[in-house]
Amino acid sequence: MVAMARPEPLGVWLHGFRVAELTTSGPGDVTLRYSKEALRQWPRNTPVLSCSLPLTDRRQKAGVYFKGMLPEGQHLQALAAQAKVSTIDIFGLLARYGRDVAGATVISPTEPEDRPGRLEPYDQVSLAEEVANLEDHPLGVHHDSELSIAGLQNKLLLIADGDGWGRPVAGRPSTHILKIEDRRYPGLVTMEAACLRLARTVGLTSVDVTLATIAELPCIIVSRFDRRVEADGTVARVHQEDACQALGRDPDANRGKGKYEAAGGPALVEVAALLDRWAAEPLSELERLVAVVTFTVAIGNGDAHGKNLSLLHDTPGSVCLAPLYDTVPTVLWPKLPDRAAMYINHKTKLSAVTLDDIVAEAVRWRLAPQTARRAATATAEHLLAALDAEGAPEALSVVIRTRLQALLSTKPG
Repeated sequence: MVAMARPEPLGVWLHGFRVAELTTSGPGDVTLRYSKEALRQWPRNTPVLSCSLPLTDRRQKAGVYFKGMLPEGQHLQALAAQAKVSTIDIFGLLARYGRDVAGATVISPTEPEDRPGRLEPYDQVSLAEEVANLEDHPLGVHHDSELSIAGLQNKLLLIADGDGWGRPVAGRPSTHILKIEDRRYPGLVTMEAACLRLARTVGLTSVDVTLATIAELPCIIVSRFDRRVEADGTVARVHQEDACQALGRDPDANRGKGKYEAAGGPALVEVAALLDRWAAEPLSELERLVAVVTFTVAIGNGDAHGKNLSLLHDTPGSVCLAPLYDTVPTVLWPKLPDRAAMYINHKTKLSAVTLDDIVAEAVRWRLAPQTARRAATATAEHLLAALDAEGAPEALSVVIRTRLQALLSTKPG
C-alpha cells in the first residue's frame, strides 16, 4: 500500500508577520510550531495567538483552537462538502477557508500579500438572492471564497462598500456580519439589536447594528469588532479569541454543549484569571467583567457562553475584554431555558441572581467587595438611564426594568 503524502504546511500570519506553521498527521490533527522569528520577537510563554497556545519552541496540539474558527453543524458540513474534505479535517478546512477568519490571523500556504483579495459588489437583487439561499448555501461561500466564522446561525460575511455591500473574494477581510432571524423565535433580531444599542450606550460594546428586511427575511447586520477601517479605506484585522479558544475547551464536547459551563465549558472565574494574568490593567478589566455580568443578568441572556465572550489581543502578551456581541435576551422566549451559560456565584438560573451574587462571584476573582458592588450598581443605574433615554421594545423594557429594580433594591448582605 502506498502511503498518502502529508499536506504541505500552512503558514500563520499575524499582522503580516509569519508567527507559526501548521502541520497535520491526519484528519482532526493540527500541530502548531512557532517560527524562529516569533521566538526572537517575544518572550517565551507570551500568548501571541492564544492564551491556550503560549509561545514556546515546542510543537503544540492546536486542533481545538483552530476548530474554533470554523462554523458548526450543517454549515460545517456544507463547507466541508464544497472543499471535498471531512468535517473533522480541520487542517483541510483551514487550507481552503483560512484567509478571512475571526481575529487577525491569516492562514495560508503562501504569503498573504501575494493575493490581497478583492470585493465583488452586491446589488439589491444579488444580495437578496444570497440571503434567500443561505439555508442551503452557508456563509454565502462561492468557489472563490476563502472565509470562515464560528456559529450555528445562518450568516453572511459582508464588506461595507460605500452605501451598499460587497462580497469578500479570495480572502479580502470582511467588515460586517449579517444574520437571519431564526424562524423559531420571531422578533429575535429586533431584540438583539435593541440590546446591542443599550450595550453601546453603557460602554460595553463598540458594535454598530442595523436592521433590514432582505428577501422578506428579518436580518441584523453588525460591524465586526475584530476589523478596523483605516482612514485610507483599508481594513485592518484586530486579533481576538473567544473564551473556549483561550481556555482550550472544545465546544463540540458533551454532544455539542461544551461551550456551556454545565457541560464543562468556561466559567467566569477562569476568564477572570486570564484577565488577571494578562491584562495591562487587570483590576479595570475585572470591573468591566462585573459590568458584563450585570448586563447579562439584566437582559436575561442565557446564551452568554464561552463562544459569546471574547478577549482582544491588542498586542502580543496583553489581553482585554472584547466588546459585547450576540446579546440575545433569551428570557423572552419561554422555550429557551432560564439557565446561566456561565454560573454566577454558583447560581444556575439567571432569574435567581442577585446583586449579592454578582459581588460574591467577583470576590472569587480577587476584586474587593466594595469595588465589585460599585461596578455592578453603576452598570445597573447606567442601563436604567439608557433604557429611559434610548427606549426599547416594550417586552424587553419590562424585563430589563424589573430585573434592574430587583438588583438595585438589594441591600448589602
